[in-house]
Amino acid sequence: MNSQLNLSMLNLIINGQTYAVTPGISVAAALAQCGILATRSSVTGQARGPVCGMGVCQECRVTINGRPHQLACQTMCNEGFVIETGSAS
Repeated sequence: MNSQLNLSMLNLIINGQTYAVTPGISVAAALAQCGILATRSSVTGQARGPVCGMGVCQECRVTINGRPHQLACQTMCNEGFVIETGSAS
């Protein structure tokens, strides 16, 4: 939620902005912590976000470090992750 680097937290870049998040959480939880609830858009343009929390629904797909279609709910955050959601525009 803040744009300054914080060494006691994990620093991520989400849709081009720097955020500090709690260590030990999934990418989906980090997105929610930063107030980003939509991870992508459906073919009809509806905002989509994590539903099941266990990777089955695949609604939480994001691009992490240039790798598309990563499951945010199944990926633990690491320092410096660059995350792009399909709802960035």
